[in-house]
Amino acid sequence: MSGRPLRSAVATALAVATTAAFAACSAPANTGSATYYLALGDSLSKGVQPNAAGVSVETSQGYPDFAYAQLRRGHPTLRLVQLGCPGETTETMRHGGVCHYPAGSQLAAAVAFLRAHRGHVVLVTIDIGANDPESCGSEPSLAKLASCIGQTPEAAANLGAILASLHAAAGPGVRVIGMNYYLPALAQWRNGPLGRTLARASARLASAYNDLLKNAYGLAGVDVADVFGAFETTDFGHPVTVPGIGSLPRNVARICEWTWACAPPPRGPNQHANSTGYRVIADEVLKAANLN
Repeated sequence: MSGRPLRSAVATALAVATTAAFAACSAPANTGSATYYLALGDSLSKGVQPNAAGVSVETSQGYPDFAYAQLRRGHPTLRLVQLGCPGETTETMRHGGVCHYPAGSQLAAAVAFLRAHRGHVVLVTIDIGANDPESCGSEPSLAKLASCIGQTPEAAANLGAILASLHAAAGPGVRVIGMNYYLPALAQWRNGPLGRTLARASARLASAYNDLLKNAYGLAGVDVADVFGAFETTDFGHPVTVPGIGSLPRNVARICEWTWACAPPPRGPNQHANSTGYRVIADEVLKAANLN
């Protein structure tokens, strides 16, 4: 998901923290019985949520944290390594430009880690692609939605290259799980007739884009955590009453309940998942990984 609010405020801190973390985890493995879960991606992979002042910050309540807590019950030697970058696109994941990595990019950092710990990595998760249609924004207009259509093939090509590099570095037998996305723009439904038109148009485009990502993952032999489905993104029926808001279509209700997209200022509106939403995402990741 988009990390644009984070870039200027957090870039320096990310550079320092990522450099230290990468230096520790990319050294040649002397792991003993240690095993690893490597989490890659954009802001969702770092559990980003708005704080009380409305600033998007990394938290320890992201889907990798919740998935790791569940997996560790059956894998007590498992360690979580998070190399994600808020605001990352498929292009910057390959070539850098948002967060600082000693190796130059998140992909290069991931490849170095996988090579250094080959045979000790149990799971790799990746969520990437939500920030590629940059002109869509979190509050789209019809014109912006139309401009998104032409931006998707490059994202799929980049994703294919990323997955090929990860597979080559990880070696055989490592579970790699991709992810599709929920749709924060459904919150526009609450803004009258135009908002409802935008919500429906966004859902159609998001469905096509998630199919594109799914196809790229499928070509690479990577299973996909179906977050789009878990959030019931296409269900404009089956009304749900949301406290403080009222009756909404089920898909809009899920966005209001599981993200900050419907939250009032200063914390919202914010497109990131809340802790409940991140738990839902973690459940889909665990289902796809099937490691328990």
